[in-house]
Amino acid sequence: MTSLRSFLARTSVLTMVVLRTCHGFYVPGVRPYEFAPGEEVPMKVNALTSIHTQIPRDFYRLPFCRPAGGPKMASENLGEFLTGNKIQNSAYSINMLREVFCQVLCQVTLSKVEAQSLATHIKYGYHNNWIIDNLPSAAVGTTASGQRQTHYAGGFPIGFYDKDSKEAYVYNHVNIILEYHNPEGKDGHRVVGFKVEPMSIAHSYSGGYTWDGESSEGFTKPLSTCRAGQHMSNDFISQNQRVAPDATIIYTYDVTWEYSETAWASRWDVYLSEDHMVPAQVHWYSITNSIMVVVFLSVLVVSILVRNLRRDIAGYNALAALTDEEKEEEADESGWKLVHADVFRPPSTFPMLFCVMVGSGSQIGLCAFFTIGLAAVGFLSPARRGSLMTAILVFYMLCGGLAGYVSARLYKSFQGRQWQLCTLLTGTAFPGLCFFTFVFFNTILAFFHSTASVPFLDLVIVAAMWCCISTPLVFMGAYFGYKEDYITFPTVTSSIARAIPEPSTFNKPIFSICLAGMIPFGAAYVELFFIMTSLWMDQFYYVFGFTLAVYIILLITCAEVTVLFCYYQLCAENHRWWWFSFLTAGSTAFVTFFYSFVWFGSLEASKMLITYMLYFGYMFLICTAIFLVTGSVGMLTCLWFIRKIFSTIKVD
Repeated sequence: MTSLRSFLARTSVLTMVVLRTCHGFYVPGVRPYEFAPGEEVPMKVNALTSIHTQIPRDFYRLPFCRPAGGPKMASENLGEFLTGNKIQNSAYSINMLREVFCQVLCQVTLSKVEAQSLATHIKYGYHNNWIIDNLPSAAVGTTASGQRQTHYAGGFPIGFYDKDSKEAYVYNHVNIILEYHNPEGKDGHRVVGFKVEPMSIAHSYSGGYTWDGESSEGFTKPLSTCRAGQHMSNDFISQNQRVAPDATIIYTYDVTWEYSETAWASRWDVYLSEDHMVPAQVHWYSITNSIMVVVFLSVLVVSILVRNLRRDIAGYNALAALTDEEKEEEADESGWKLVHADVFRPPSTFPMLFCVMVGSGSQIGLCAFFTIGLAAVGFLSPARRGSLMTAILVFYMLCGGLAGYVSARLYKSFQGRQWQLCTLLTGTAFPGLCFFTFVFFNTILAFFHSTASVPFLDLVIVAAMWCCISTPLVFMGAYFGYKEDYITFPTVTSSIARAIPEPSTFNKPIFSICLAGMIPFGAAYVELFFIMTSLWMDQFYYVFGFTLAVYIILLITCAEVTVLFCYYQLCAENHRWWWFSFLTAGSTAFVTFFYSFVWFGSLEASKMLITYMLYFGYMFLICTAIFLVTGSVGMLTCLWFIRKIFSTIKVD
């Protein structure tokens, strides 16, 4: 007993070390660049985002200062386009170690349409997302108690809305705080920190000067709202800049350089650290809770199944050894052995659809495992924008062969004849649902002029990846699947199906299906909350080590729950277990989708219909993927379990 405790303790410590290592390891997104003193440090702007509308907007659609020669797109990958990123250059002039005080950027006089558009975006809580040397801007603000607070995700707001006066105010001044590090032996400096403190100031020129917005004289005239050689602070603000038609807005900025001991390789740590998001203890509590659920289920499965199965198998084999006269004297047979001639009968309803769903679930499940695994060891860093989406697309395509193989092998065992249609549906059903839903939302977002609207060329690229790579791989996997022998079953199926007795209330399949989904959901609930917060509230999520552990625990929980409930159905002489096993494990997705309605309240969503469509539309696709993955795991586990138990009994 002592050695067992020692082994479990060492295993727990090793597991914690491995998970902690996966969580902390980080691969930088780009090579470091050393800026010489006085060298220009380009600042880029990304799309404006709001958690209340879920519709990203182009930065230059609002009346902000535009760079000379117009905005130009920065290089982007396919994943960035698909996630709504639109990175462009800016009009801000920043140079290494050169500090700037209340520098005039431009002057804008709002038209009626511009004022209404800017006020609407401020009311909906849109945020700026600026980038310097691949670092996103952190927001510096002041709490109600007067303390300065820094937020490292979600950018900083473009303004604020006064609910009492129902007036919108724009942040037309920013204090840009940059941190630099000088590594030994390097001539230049590296940018290791980027913060922005936004302010709203009703600027005016000294002496009543009015700038026409075109001549360069306005850049040299002093502002009465600024103090020479001093950075702006809240003490200087006498009046905020109101957004109204014909209002003149003067955009200004400060630049401050601060030395930091933070190395370039660890500059993202402050963005990904739990101290600024969620304490690590919360994730460990989640993992502990999930492990306890798995341990409890495992003990339950072992105590019930192993004990009962040994007794049943011994009784059935002893009964099979008796003569017919001795069998008549014995009690009537009951239990799962009675369905031995029907248990491997193909599903009577939609057998082809069943095979397609199992194959698609296997593909998605393996794709998710590879993607989360790569992210856990640091290869899919937030510094590489769009890399996670790109990895999902690539792995999903490459796993197409598994989908074709599983669906073909299963369909062949069901004596199916329309193998071409089965393979075609495997390669097109789920990806087709995702693609056409995405195109539908993309068309609507194009009318809203949102950056989330993907260009036509990128849609063609995604369609080509689906039609020219993924689908052929599905057919290739199906070819090898149909070449394999039939799945061997230990018992012979009779020609006439056995009647199923009327089950008790608690043993009805619908009751078991509804109850089973809550257990795996409970094992993954806490981590699911963090994932949804990151997904819909524009937060960084990088604890993929925990995600990988929870994902594995979720699959194990689904497998154990399904086997347990399936055993009780067989004991009730219900031999229709194919769809039952799939729906029992897949009901986790139903609980998740119901939870998405509850969680939606935390978004404080706008009353725009498109916001509801985007949220529930994409949550439906996510839950569909969860349904296919968990259902496939539950069904395949039950198939192994049932073949195993029926191969151990003697059948006349």
